[in-house]
Amino acid sequence: MLRTRPFSVRMNYYMVQVTRKDEREANENIIRRFNRKVLQSGVLAEAKAVMRFEKPISKTERRKKAIIRKARKADKLDKARLGLR
Repeated sequence: MLRTRPFSVRMNYYMVQVTRKDEREANENIIRRFNRKVLQSGVLAEAKAVMRFEKPISKTERRKKAIIRKARKADKLDKARLGLR
């Protein structure tokens, strides 16, 4: 039986609960059933999306950061060619 309850009101997470149907049911089956319910509910995908979320930034800021990244990468490659760290 699948029951959901709010895990965090702010983030709208729902904790998936799978109850044991039969005392003779193996633990592996319960874990497999729980994993299937979690995948089907989309809770895990939503949590990962929230973890990877970045605030939107302007194009100019994005370009500035890209220029800095390229300069650092070029500097790192130059040092590697010279045999420095």
